[in-house]
Amino acid sequence: MSMPARNERGSAVVEFVALGVLLLVPLVYLVLMLARVQAGAFAVSQASREAGRAFVTAPSEADAVARARAAARISFEDHDFADTGSITLACPSTPCLTPDAWVRTTARVSVPLPLVPAFVRGVVPLSVPVSATQVSTVDRFRSAP
Repeated sequence: MSMPARNERGSAVVEFVALGVLLLVPLVYLVLMLARVQAGAFAVSQASREAGRAFVTAPSEADAVARARAAARISFEDHDFADTGSITLACPSTPCLTPDAWVRTTARVSVPLPLVPAFVRGVVPLSVPVSATQVSTVDRFRSAP
């Protein structure tokens, strides 16, 4: 006694679609995550570079810090990191705008992983810290402050 043949027509398509979705969803999430981390890397690189340039080209030391922070803020806003970006400035000489002196600007941002609910972020740190440092030199032929 033989069993009747089962009709499995169309089941390969269903299996292919199910397997494709199971593999495609993590791949799309990985691409989204890497794109966001790369945007953070661009943001800190641009913020530290522009803050250093703004600082060393300032007409006075009183304006230099405000100009550097404004330049960094614009860079962070360009990449949608206005709330999480920060900049620190350090100069070994006094005053900072002494000719041929240097200024170190360090930009930091914490890139949250995309599509993670807020209640999970409160329990587990789900962000990637990204930072960049730029050393800018004050022009050698600048008049001393």
